[in-house]
Amino acid sequence: MSRSKDDRVQGAKSPSGSDFLQLDIGQAPPGGRTDWLAGRLRAAIADGTLPVGSRLPASRVLAAELRVSRGLVTEAYQRLAETGQVAGRGRGGTVVVAPPPAAAPAAPPPAPDRGGPVDALRAVPCRIDLSPGVPDLTAFPRTAWIRAERRVLAALTPADFGYGNPQGAPALREAVAGWLARNRGIRADPDEVVIVAGVAQALGLLAQVLREQGVHRIAVEDPGSLGARQQLEYGRMETVPVRVDEAGLDVAGLRASGAGAVLLTPAHQFPTGVVLDGERRRDLLAWAAGGGLVIEDDYDAEHRYDRAPVPALRALMPEGVCYAGSVSKLLAPALRLGWLLVPPRLRDAVSAAKRYADLGNPVLAQLVLARLMDSGELERHLRFVRRRHRRRRDAMLRAVAEHLPEARVHGAAAGLHLMVTFDGAGFDDTDLASAGLDLGVKTHPLSWHRHRPGPPGLILGYAAGTAGEIEDGIAALGTALGGLPDGGRKVFPRRRQPPGGQGVVRG
Repeated sequence: MSRSKDDRVQGAKSPSGSDFLQLDIGQAPPGGRTDWLAGRLRAAIADGTLPVGSRLPASRVLAAELRVSRGLVTEAYQRLAETGQVAGRGRGGTVVVAPPPAAAPAAPPPAPDRGGPVDALRAVPCRIDLSPGVPDLTAFPRTAWIRAERRVLAALTPADFGYGNPQGAPALREAVAGWLARNRGIRADPDEVVIVAGVAQALGLLAQVLREQGVHRIAVEDPGSLGARQQLEYGRMETVPVRVDEAGLDVAGLRASGAGAVLLTPAHQFPTGVVLDGERRRDLLAWAAGGGLVIEDDYDAEHRYDRAPVPALRALMPEGVCYAGSVSKLLAPALRLGWLLVPPRLRDAVSAAKRYADLGNPVLAQLVLARLMDSGELERHLRFVRRRHRRRRDAMLRAVAEHLPEARVHGAAAGLHLMVTFDGAGFDDTDLASAGLDLGVKTHPLSWHRHRPGPPGLILGYAAGTAGEIEDGIAALGTALGGLPDGGRKVFPRRRQPPGGQGVVRG
């Protein structure tokens, strides 16, 4: 094909360029405009800027934008067609059909592990997801949310679409104060509430503020949430493990740790499901009165089935307790909406940290949640999902009794997950979890959430799956257990554990 006229005639009369790939014809070498354009297109296909299936601009349009002849663009396209990278599709235009052949590149360096095993597992596809911490996302109240959103939008003024209060929309802070008073026995002024992007952000803000005030060590439960521990460590806090037993956090161990603050889940400990008992609560509050700071993650407090409500620590000692909660387990994690209450001495610093973190949560979602809280819709939703979760909890207990009779069940009285342990077993729970994943079932090995060694176990979420999926998933785990080296379950005495029997610790 002959060279185009534009390769022979040099110099454009005025600057010219295209938004497409930010092409600037002025960068082309004299006499080599066609080669330059073809090379730019070939490079964009090679590096994925133009993936397979992308459509190139019409030659007429691109020529006009570059102020060159249409023949130059057509010839560049033809060169890519001859090497099999693009193809003409009639009215569909010229489409990328294949990347150019390339020499095998050197192996790239391994990507840094930024999220740890939990994030890596979350990205793995599976047939049945029994991961903990996932609510029933099919139960999200779409109709109620849309109705509330329409009412909120109808009432907003133009000024309401400006920057909001970084501490949170006043309407939501007031609604949260009312919600906590009704459901958790916490009396709080709306000015004490800071709206955050979930408990994860609350921990990040507290880590920043505490570090600035000279607190560098924080005690955490063992076993306890790996994700919460990572959040604090990302905030450059040293985490110190403190043992959890059937009465909750060992406060004597907390005193011995020398930590200036402690993060715990007293109403439904993650992952064991135990409740911090009365004596430990009194001992913990005495520790806080002596200058320690309690960070109360009110994990799963709303989801209880077989026990009375447990008072929040914040209700007993607001001056010594930071209280964090969210709607991630009640509505959906994607909303990224939660709240943080802190003692007066930390309030200004936490509010400032939130301001400089993100200028505040999106206001529209805050106002919709406030309406759901004020209207009673959120309580109705809680009653609905609590009944559904109880049925699924019971289905999991039956399935564990049938397919994992060797397992000891913990924390069945509340929450969205069970913890099962295989006391005296000789296998690694990561091997069991991996074998389960090979069969399409996703769960967490207990060892991920431990500091110190302990019996192997699994953390099994039941909120997100149907009863049939739960049955199938536990059956698959039973198959995986039997396939472990030495037969897996051969190290156990075989015994059946009906729901509520001696193998179930209600928590």
